[in-house]
Amino acid sequence: MTEKAWGGRFQGEAIEWVDEFNASIHFDNTLIEMDVAGSIAHATMLAKQGIITEDERKEIADGLTAVLEDYKNGVTEFSIAHEDIHMNVEHALIEKIGDTGGKLHTARSRNDQVATDMHLYVKGRVNEIIEGIEHMQKTVLDLAKDNIHVIMPGYTHLQRAQPVLFSHHIMVYFWMLKRDKERFSDSLKRIDVSPLGAGAISGTTFDIDREETRQLLGFSGLYQNSMDAVSDRDYIIETLSNISLVMVHLSRLSEELIFWMSEEAGFIQLSDQFTTGSSMMPQKKNPDMAELIRGKSARTAGSLMSMLMLLKGLPLTYNKDMQEDKEGLFDAVTTVSGSLKIMNGMLGSMTINEGTLEKTVEEDFSNATELADYLVQKGVPFRNAHEVVGKAVLKCINEHKYLRDMSLEEFRAEHEAIEPDIYEVLAPKVVVDRRNSMGGTGTKAVEEQIRIAEDTLR
Repeated sequence: MTEKAWGGRFQGEAIEWVDEFNASIHFDNTLIEMDVAGSIAHATMLAKQGIITEDERKEIADGLTAVLEDYKNGVTEFSIAHEDIHMNVEHALIEKIGDTGGKLHTARSRNDQVATDMHLYVKGRVNEIIEGIEHMQKTVLDLAKDNIHVIMPGYTHLQRAQPVLFSHHIMVYFWMLKRDKERFSDSLKRIDVSPLGAGAISGTTFDIDREETRQLLGFSGLYQNSMDAVSDRDYIIETLSNISLVMVHLSRLSEELIFWMSEEAGFIQLSDQFTTGSSMMPQKKNPDMAELIRGKSARTAGSLMSMLMLLKGLPLTYNKDMQEDKEGLFDAVTTVSGSLKIMNGMLGSMTINEGTLEKTVEEDFSNATELADYLVQKGVPFRNAHEVVGKAVLKCINEHKYLRDMSLEEFRAEHEAIEPDIYEVLAPKVVVDRRNSMGGTGTKAVEEQIRIAEDTLR
């Protein structure tokens, strides 16, 4: 029987399938680099405080480094009998350096150890997610700049509403991502806090220096309450919430790409690298990567809900339930990182079918609001103008034509204020470029929006 780190209190022999149920090593081995870093910092502090000798510190640090290298080289075999990454690393350390390895856990509990590992993990992954968001922001910005004059239908209720610049439409996602990045950046001040030294629940009788380990691990703050330090998982919930919102935004963009690529729209083509074929229908080109991102948003939202339910009603301080905080988080981090990378690739390689978009905005009624505004500028009350235009649109629908196909006589029959300049007014480019109010879809307004966006990235 493999001896447990906590086995002194127990007489019964372990049952293998109970060990299997209890163990977390098959997923928390993800934390090995953080665990080793935290342990080296802890040993360094213990030596500085005279709790262990400098020679023991060096032996422990060298041993931990060797354990990590063995793991990276595929030499180490972790065991469920040692439950988790912390006990497996400590067991491997003791096997390498003997009893000195057993001194590492002085003035420390697995409770503050796992909390430290998780803070280090989340801090590192959040910074990587922020980088991924910035890369996608740059891609969106390049798309907007490269297609500044492309006009497309803008939709409300998935019905064509008004023509807009493609650059205006795609820039929506730049600003969504900006808010996402700000949320992650703001969360770092709650993530970047060291729990190390809190012990199991109440601190320790040893003369430790928590400020020393804080500095060694690069944390910007310390938990002021040992019970809070080992039981806080708010930062994980916040991270999962932020990830879920990014995935919702990517899901919305995915849905647009899926629609734009359909034969019914034909606005874009996605690269073959990000599409798949059908096993039965040889003509098909499916936007599967976009569909997968759309689907994976449900996965991250599920991890968030799971974490909320995990903590609901959980008493202070550490409880074994908290072992369940990791798999959903690890999965969500992998999911959002991969989704950002895939979406970035899809956007950077897609082709915009300008001809189709141009024809689309010429053959619809998305310029109807412009006719109403035209009448208002002639002194007609908007509500009256709205009715006049509605009747004109109905006439066109019945006669299978569009507003610009109407003769001047037909226009004047609808309202006498309409003059020959109406044909220029209703041209899609004019419709778009007249909307130069701040944040509008006019070319000048969008160019200013892009300038501001570039400043935010700097």
